[in-house]
Amino acid sequence: MPRSLRHRRHAPIRSGLTAILLSLVCAHGSAGQAATAKPARATVAEVAWLAGTWVGGGESALLEERWTPPAGGAMLGTSRTVKGGRMIAFEFLRIVERDGGLVYIAQPNGVPPTEFTLTHVDAASATFENPSHDFPKMIRYTKRPDGTLEARVSAGQGQRAQTFVFGRQ
Repeated sequence: MPRSLRHRRHAPIRSGLTAILLSLVCAHGSAGQAATAKPARATVAEVAWLAGTWVGGGESALLEERWTPPAGGAMLGTSRTVKGGRMIAFEFLRIVERDGGLVYIAQPNGVPPTEFTLTHVDAASATFENPSHDFPKMIRYTKRPDGTLEARVSAGQGQRAQTFVFGRQ
């Protein structure tokens, strides 16, 4: 998920496919666990469709996100954004099983992690939320019928949002 988000420490936060969004949008939020989002029950096997390398962006920047297959109750991801031939952002990502559900953990540019709790999952999408975080409050991955991956970050229902589409490499 693209473009720059910022913690209270003003460090960019990238949710993998939203690296560009997170680098363009400047907001403040809190790190740590998602606060009041109602958790959905799931295992990492239910989001195995996310595994692989996904590439998107446009003329101005290349966005790349890679996810390992599920193993040991976790999926590991990395993200990078390349603009003008230079890497301008990176992120370490995890989706881990915890208390019968899933937690998405974003750690952009080596700063402390921010957690988002799974609130919805089905065969083609997964939504993670952290209502106490200023932006994004929601991260959603959707596997589209044409085989592309849609990544959406938003400030909440009906609020500021950005969507990015990525192809499998």
